Amino acid sequence: MVHAFSRPRSGPGPQVVAPDADHARPRRQPLGIRDTRTRTALVTGASSGIGAAVARRLGDEDGWRLVLTGRDPVRLRKVADATSATAFAADLTLPGADRQLTDFTLATTGRVDLLVAGAGVGWAGEFLDMPPHTIDEVLDINVLATLRLVRLLLPGMVAAGSGRVVLIGSLAGSVAVRDEAVYSAAKAAVGAFADALRYELRGTGVGVTHVVPGVVDTPFFERRGAPYQRSRPRPVPPERVADAVRTAVLRGRDEVYVPSWLWLPCRVRGAAPGLYRRLAARFG
Repeated sequence: MVHAFSRPRSGPGPQVVAPDADHARPRRQPLGIRDTRTRTALVTGASSGIGAAVARRLGDEDGWRLVLTGRDPVRLRKVADATSATAFAADLTLPGADRQLTDFTLATTGRVDLLVAGAGVGWAGEFLDMPPHTIDEVLDINVLATLRLVRLLLPGMVAAGSGRVVLIGSLAGSVAVRDEAVYSAAKAAVGAFADALRYELRGTGVGVTHVVPGVVDTPFFERRGAPYQRSRPRPVPPERVADAVRTAVLRGRDEVYVPSWLWLPCRVRGAAPGLYRRLAARFG
């Protein structure tokens, strides 16, 4: 059954979708996790791509109660059915949607132990050709919606003395990518936010993980309006990023690159920015 929630402006409201037990998959015991308490994970951008892969990865294991959110209620329902999750379909860029999602999740589960902020959107092309409303959309979805949701959920984690925030960044935010100026800026903001917040939360028991994927084989490139045409780095499946998220949560890692060799160009740019810029200008 789908329940409609009010929202501050016209249009269909956020929707809650109950999990379909007939489609639920058997779960594995969580490897290496000693805490047997059922924990709650809230995953954004869960209707497709990395968010959906993370939901499926966590849904394979016992010990996780999942709340999923995304803008497409049909696709979100399918992911929720496959992971025994509760889904809350909403556009988190709309005023009040983040509060409704937070209130619903806490009312349903009591607490949030893990937030995986996987919602994101891109745009490819020269900055001078980018429509102004698309600039707003890229920043709203990748940055502002994430920061607002973290702000709402973090006090509960700090009060509990435990929890983890996982922010899905991008290589574009670490090294900057030609023809993706605003997306690069947005993901750079996410990385800086992760670092600054981690400093603030030291000693609270709450961790912050920044996941830095390269090119991921998802519908992201179709939706941004341009296919991925570079020869390297090659796209990796979203399940690989989901595995990295799980490992980071298990081991309490601050930063993870997917694939792992991507740390090298990031280090080169940090240590020798002039050299990196010359190489990037020549090879793309």
